[in-house]
Amino acid sequence: MIRPFLVVQLSDPHIGATWADSDPAAGLTAAVESIRGWSVAPDAVVVSGDLADHGVAAEYDQLRDSLVAIDAPLYVLAGNHDDRDVLRRSFDVPGAAGDPVQYSVDLGPLRLVVLDSTRPGEVGGELDAERLAWLDAELTAAPEQVTLLAMHHPPLSTGMAAWSDLGLPVADRRALAEVMGRHPQVRRIVAGHIHRTIVADLAGAAVLAAPSTHVQARLEFGAGKIEFAEPAAFAVHTLLDGELSSHVQPVGLGAA
Repeated sequence: MIRPFLVVQLSDPHIGATWADSDPAAGLTAAVESIRGWSVAPDAVVVSGDLADHGVAAEYDQLRDSLVAIDAPLYVLAGNHDDRDVLRRSFDVPGAAGDPVQYSVDLGPLRLVVLDSTRPGEVGGELDAERLAWLDAELTAAPEQVTLLAMHHPPLSTGMAAWSDLGLPVADRRALAEVMGRHPQVRRIVAGHIHRTIVADLAGAAVLAAPSTHVQARLEFGAGKIEFAEPAAFAVHTLLDGELSSHVQPVGLGAA
């Protein structure tokens, strides 16, 4: 059997959160235990933002201590609950203090590009001209390599009014689509933030908003506020013979 290249995407663990009935640390531990039960170990782990709920070092330490059991390279990106500088110090992420958390990594058959979509102090995101220029240059540097683009705020419309002001502005999504149109090697754009599994497309690339390992938002298009009521889950991206597929796995179920 040919072994697939596996990238696990954990999102929005919110370590330290007390605003929901469930324990965020227990949710992350359950996800880790699911992954450890697989017969094929992951090649990399990406945590797509909101690692911590308050952005303090102790929360990042707790998350790192949980994830070490997976025994795979770990790549993190900033969410709106994260502190860029504390995150950077806690996980030895490249970049200067105050700068957006963005970088690229050659994983062998797959290239990971991390783009910072956060707006410090705000729930909603943004992609300004400087960040998009950085992305354009990074993608131009490796035009032939299958690429996974990771960010916190998904570049899509949820259709749910309660989320309408909490994501990326329409103009920013369109500006990102312009960049994506020049780089067909980006096979998947992955994100988190909205605590739901949503699939969309942007300039020919599939977009996956991954669920949270903590709590999920209820599907309710007319609600004026966000309610959390669905089970935790995570995403797995597989690359085999040049084809990239994405799976969503409820926490605690099944084995790979």
